[in-house]
Amino acid sequence: WCSRDQRVDDNWALLHALSVAKSRNVPVAIVFVLVPSFASASARQYAFMLRGLREMAKTCEATRLPFHLVRGDANPAAAAAAAATRLDASLVVTDFSPLRAPREWRNDLSDALKRANVTVHEVDAHNVVPVWEASNKREYAARTIRPRITKRLAAFLTSFPTRDAVRDAALAAAASPRATDVPTPERVDWDALIADARGRDGGVVPETLHPTRRKPPGEAAARRALVGGPDAFLPSRLAMYDKRNDPNVPRALSGLSPYLHFGQLSAQRVALETNAARTEATAAAADAFVEEVVVRSELSDNYCFHEPNYDNINGASGWAIESLRLHAEDARDPAYSLEELESGSTRDELWNAAQLEMVHFGAMHGFLRMYWAKKILEWTAEGPEVALERAIYLNDKYQLDGRDSNGYVGCMWAICGVHDNAWKERDVFGKIRYMNYNGCKRKFKIDEYVERIEREV
Repeated sequence: WCSRDQRVDDNWALLHALSVAKSRNVPVAIVFVLVPSFASASARQYAFMLRGLREMAKTCEATRLPFHLVRGDANPAAAAAAAATRLDASLVVTDFSPLRAPREWRNDLSDALKRANVTVHEVDAHNVVPVWEASNKREYAARTIRPRITKRLAAFLTSFPTRDAVRDAALAAAASPRATDVPTPERVDWDALIADARGRDGGVVPETLHPTRRKPPGEAAARRALVGGPDAFLPSRLAMYDKRNDPNVPRALSGLSPYLHFGQLSAQRVALETNAARTEATAAAADAFVEEVVVRSELSDNYCFHEPNYDNINGASGWAIESLRLHAEDARDPAYSLEELESGSTRDELWNAAQLEMVHFGAMHGFLRMYWAKKILEWTAEGPEVALERAIYLNDKYQLDGRDSNGYVGCMWAICGVHDNAWKERDVFGKIRYMNYNGCKRKFKIDEYVERIEREV
């Protein structure tokens, strides 16, 4: 059951399924359950995902891996269980997500199939070090999880089987004596599905036409964006990574987060290719990039896996909850409604530009995401709980990489101090780290950024 990791290459869940199938001399089928909604996902995310799945289906067909797209409801476990029964599965392998809903789906699937004596294996195909291997508790910060991950990298940061080896395993599964008993996948009208997805929310532009913002979805495009393509991050742009906190140097960022979010690209592949591309001159940049892709990302998964309140104020540390509630009724001047925030109609031109960048292009510069979220706390008269709800809603609705552990932790860091320390107490923020316009002004040329975004929009 393919869910979070939507690719054929570099997929430990699929590799495990192929390995077991080989040992039992049985075929393998891939099932993806399409749900009608997830969090605040909009036309933009559904169209991107479906176009990537269409490419995945073609890759599966070329390697004789049957790809079944089935419809499900808000909880796709029933559809996945029905597909397993229809395909006469002896084992279901699924990928891992730390988020609440997908974990419930997997538990429901396991319960449903247990009655039919069908085992479910969950494989963390998303992280380099599986989340349950990295730590058995919620880690306080990057500094506490980093040594745990580092000492396991030698065991887990290994090469993947070659494409030829994966193809051979898939062909062997297709040649199994029982392969003829497996139902043929129903034809999928991808164009109709994508057209339907693009019309689901007229308020969100599904795909941008601006030439500097085009991001084609799918596994092949993800690999080209990483290495080998004319505008690939590796090796040429790696040296720019030390300028990643300057919004006026967008090419210093890898731009890989949507591909990683949808599992069209493996974080392990990114780490391997980055290490292969490093030189003496880019060693520091490579270390910093791998830190983000591996340690920081896995810290986010760790938090969401071990903290049930990963998207509300109760998931914060005691000092932060106490401080935020102490200042919940502090005067906000100015204060804005959700509608004013969503339309980018504040008196802060920097914040407006960041918001419009996200609305129109599905991405916001990483440094500005912190400023953006903290301003929502500062401007929400209804208090920190509502501020957090607004930040998560806007992030999940517009960001291509929304509805992700990184996004939830980013909002929780900015508004609730998660993975951060207590700072000097002030109005509204309490002891939460403060950011303001003048601080941004000292770091980069705000006018240059605002003018560029206004021109692109």
